[in-house]
Amino acid sequence: MQEERRRAGQTIVWLFIGVFLLAACARTVIGQEIYLRSNQAALDQPASVDTRPVRFVVEPGMSARAIGQQLEREGLIRDAALFEAFVRVNGLDGRLSAGAFTLAPSMTLREIVAILTDPQAAALTVTIPEGWRIEQSAEYLSRPDLLGPEEGALYRQQALSGDLSGLDPSRYPFLQERPAGASLEGYLFPDTYLIPSYAPSAHDVLSRQLDAFAQRVPPLYQAARAEGSTQLSLHEVLTLASIVEREAVIPEERPAIAGVYLNRLAIGMKLDADPTVQYALGYQPSTGQWWKTPIFLEEYSGVDSPYNTYLYTGLPPGPIAAPGLSSIRAVLYPERHDYLYFVALPDGSGRHVFAMTYEEHLENVRRYLGR
Repeated sequence: MQEERRRAGQTIVWLFIGVFLLAACARTVIGQEIYLRSNQAALDQPASVDTRPVRFVVEPGMSARAIGQQLEREGLIRDAALFEAFVRVNGLDGRLSAGAFTLAPSMTLREIVAILTDPQAAALTVTIPEGWRIEQSAEYLSRPDLLGPEEGALYRQQALSGDLSGLDPSRYPFLQERPAGASLEGYLFPDTYLIPSYAPSAHDVLSRQLDAFAQRVPPLYQAARAEGSTQLSLHEVLTLASIVEREAVIPEERPAIAGVYLNRLAIGMKLDADPTVQYALGYQPSTGQWWKTPIFLEEYSGVDSPYNTYLYTGLPPGPIAAPGLSSIRAVLYPERHDYLYFVALPDGSGRHVFAMTYEEHLENVRRYLGR
């Protein structure tokens, strides 16, 4: 009997504890709802009129209360308790994202919450243009507001050496077609990417570029091979496409320019492609450029590099830049013609005049360039 009374007493105690905890929780939620209703106007009042951008970092696992307190400390909001109440009452606490955000004291509390609960706002936008070489991409990524110097240097080192450490090589079987020791030049697809803003890494960018390449380029290449449109290897296609990317200015001329180079390759004629010499020359400290312009004919013979297509017949050892899909497609599906030469018009339009014979080419040079 005493044992039964003891157990009944314990049950009553636990029931009281449970009721007390539920009441406490209810009071907290109800209290936040009341506080929120009584401060509706404050939701649309910024902390100040200061529009300066402020980098605000939300660490993984931070609670709504901790985030609100941090926002208040940094002068981005006036009332941390109101922030917490607004987030919790509206069920947004589970949607707060870790990452680095750009905020301003002139934003309202509503606007700040909208940004902190937007996954894309917690991402960095990285844009690698078509025609850039690896070193240019690495310089860009080394900016403090992107990867920073350390991760930017790692990107450069891995891309130039072809080092796949930290990546999954099995996802990129096309890389096995590269010559031994080849870099990732030409395989890092140029595009705009979203990467995590919290502790972004070189691998975040490399993996996204290789994933984009895997999705877009091999299927296009395999289709062209199946149709008999090209006999080149993927590495050769990328190499020629990178030259077309640097040479062509007008998009619709890419297939014609690709056709000229393919015609030259077919008869064992040197490509004489200016961008390959520019690539071999490398960085120019006097101008801060990677692509020296203009290049004079007398300079060509002094650049002894396998990439110099004025000295060596055939394709260079590998791509000289990141070709876009249009240039890759131009090489896979070139314009069929008998042209072997082209010269750029001096009017700044980027257009070229094509010729089948050297005599015709010289005439075009005299006519359009006056020499």
